[in-house]
Amino acid sequence: MSLILSIDTATDKASIALSQGEEIIYTLNNIDQKDHAAWIQPAIQQLITERGFALKDVKAIAVTEGPGSYTGLRVGLATAKGLCFALRIPLITVNTLMVMAYAAKAKYFTVMSETGLDETLLCPMIDARRMEVFTAIYDKELKEIRSPNSLIIDAFSFKIELNKKNILFFGSGSDKWKPICLSPRAVFPGTIYFLAPFLAKLAAERFLQHRYTDLAYSEPAYLKDFYSYTKK
Repeated sequence: MSLILSIDTATDKASIALSQGEEIIYTLNNIDQKDHAAWIQPAIQQLITERGFALKDVKAIAVTEGPGSYTGLRVGLATAKGLCFALRIPLITVNTLMVMAYAAKAKYFTVMSETGLDETLLCPMIDARRMEVFTAIYDKELKEIRSPNSLIIDAFSFKIELNKKNILFFGSGSDKWKPICLSPRAVFPGTIYFLAPFLAKLAAERFLQHRYTDLAYSEPAYLKDFYSYTKK
């Protein structure tokens, strides 16, 4: 099986994983968001060498493309693209919200299917400051019901979807939505970790399908403009 390195620096918790197929060999995590840039390169070297591999053994690099932290996305994608260019291997990018949805599916859908709630939709949410979130809606097969977008939430957000089905809301943005949500069909399960091993599972499938991202034209999926404020 081909060796894949997966990189996730999109949010406050960064992680990397080494996998062969869907088997996770080793993973490392970093909880200091301000330290992602300094942490990533030494962590990759540690991840590779401690399992007796060399970088030349890696056959593809996977990375979360966003949305998420502007700095984190740039760190992750720049690292992944640099390695792909140097090693002449393909790049695989996966939307952060889809990785979150996959993690939620892996954690909850066995239980939910047993209780008759297997048609529940998945709604990952990333805090984008104030009352704004990055979000999307997926079904249990990870098919997009609502495409990734930047949304200012209010009490009537997701009204159309909640009129039809239960929705599982999770991620850092769900803490802002829960207090104003009026629908009994909204489910808030609490913390769901979506670290690099979940990215690795999705990357393995894309690798087999040769679903690669163009190295020259790949860029972060910010979902909204980046603003940099300077003092006058």
